[in-house]
Amino acid sequence: MVSYSQEYAIGADLSFLKEAEDKGFFFKEDGEPKKGLDIFWDHGYNWIRLRLFHTPTKLPNNLEYTIALAQEAKKKGFKFLLDYHYSDTWADPAKQYLPKAWEGLEQKVLEDSLYVYTKKTMMAFKKAGVFPEMVQIGNEISNGMCWPNGKLPQNWDNLAALLQAGINGVMASCGNQKPPKIMIHIDKGGDKNFTKYWYDKLHTYNIQYDIIGQSYYPWWHGSLLDLRECLNFTALNYKKDIILVETAYNYGPAEYRDKKAPFPETPEGQKQFLEDVHNIVLQIPNNLGKGIFWWEPAAPFKAFSKRTFFKNDGNVQPVIEVFDKYVRH
Repeated sequence: MVSYSQEYAIGADLSFLKEAEDKGFFFKEDGEPKKGLDIFWDHGYNWIRLRLFHTPTKLPNNLEYTIALAQEAKKKGFKFLLDYHYSDTWADPAKQYLPKAWEGLEQKVLEDSLYVYTKKTMMAFKKAGVFPEMVQIGNEISNGMCWPNGKLPQNWDNLAALLQAGINGVMASCGNQKPPKIMIHIDKGGDKNFTKYWYDKLHTYNIQYDIIGQSYYPWWHGSLLDLRECLNFTALNYKKDIILVETAYNYGPAEYRDKKAPFPETPEGQKQFLEDVHNIVLQIPNNLGKGIFWWEPAAPFKAFSKRTFFKNDGNVQPVIEVFDKYVRH
């Protein structure tokens, strides 16, 4: 690979990949079964993003599972972004449920619990030889996290204290290891005004972090021009590295059955979407666009599986080729 690709994150959230392979699903390229990680690596992907739930009961993404998948990825050469949900299940703008273990805790006790949990799990990753290069404190926290304590807009002080507790837990785990980059992630990739409100407020708390993370799904977050305007504004206003840490598009009819789509919901339309979104990230001012991650491209037979890179028979779609021209000599 050329050195350019080492600095720029070409990433995928592959949190369900191990579950699929453990259940006997074969990912394929040109009809030939291949390990899923190999397919991504062979097409220039250099980062893996994995979510961590506290004590999941219905989803696989606990500490043991996440460590095992991170070990597979690190052996290939992937760098690792760890995504703390601070919940037993999905955390996103519509829901940020406390882990059952933390329900009913007073704020100061919750901060301490979050710190201890973050430090302990980070130490487990370190012991397993998969210390992450980057860590998200919370997932899509536009409306806060760890509800009700850290729910926005009414509890900014609580949210800031919880974020700081998480960051402190990460730093306390490092020892003589290089600290991971810290990402703060919201889901407003096409909303300049909300992004300004949110990060302006966050920055009044003097929390030290490295990367602004954004999600962008066009059926929720606006047009490509909205995305461009928001990301360019963010770079010029905050002078921070930016990663589009979640994006996706469908290869078959899903989100645009009843309205006009910005791209055809076809395999070729999906590929064109990623090419165009990636170009917007590449053109963020002052070289502050530092990467792009597709959300769950290797998750067969889920409700959202038309957003993946693979057909139901396991064969990879043309979207896998988008980064070939950037990383092949």
